[in-house]
Amino acid sequence: MRFMVTALFVAAASPALAADYPFVSLRNTDFVVLVAFLIFIGILLYYKVPALVADMLDKRAVNIRAELDEAKALREEAMALLASYERKQKDVQVQADRIVASAKQEANDAAVAAKEEIAKSISRRMQAAEEQIASAQAAAIKDVRDQAVIVAVAAAKDVLAGQMNAKSAGALIDESIAVVADKLH
Repeated sequence: MRFMVTALFVAAASPALAADYPFVSLRNTDFVVLVAFLIFIGILLYYKVPALVADMLDKRAVNIRAELDEAKALREEAMALLASYERKQKDVQVQADRIVASAKQEANDAAVAAKEEIAKSISRRMQAAEEQIASAQAAAIKDVRDQAVIVAVAAAKDVLAGQMNAKSAGALIDESIAVVADKLH
């Protein structure tokens, strides 16, 4: 109905009304166009085209609203997923920091243990070297004493051989047999 009133006002404001010949005439092109336009509008109204267009627009609006709601839901889901991944990333970063700190601590502990082991090894080697030196000194002292004993025995032998006669040799043998007999019994 609004369309018809609008069409009448448009027709009333047309320059055809200012013409000399009558407006309602088939010779007047403005009148013919107005009649054709009104028939066209009548056909559109008869077949309820404005209602169909309005229904189509309403359906499209409903579809768009549904798509917007779905997009909003997807956006919220994506934001939740992003927040979840950010939390996981922070957790992984904290865990990685702990692993790095633990590895550094283990490396420091291993370095300290290695230093202690090296110090112990050096101490053992020093002790072994000192023991070898002491053993070598003892062996050298023993060799010197043994050599001194051999030299002393040889010197004593030479001295005794020069002082020894048959009588003193017999007395010395008897005395030695007595000492051995006392020790054996």
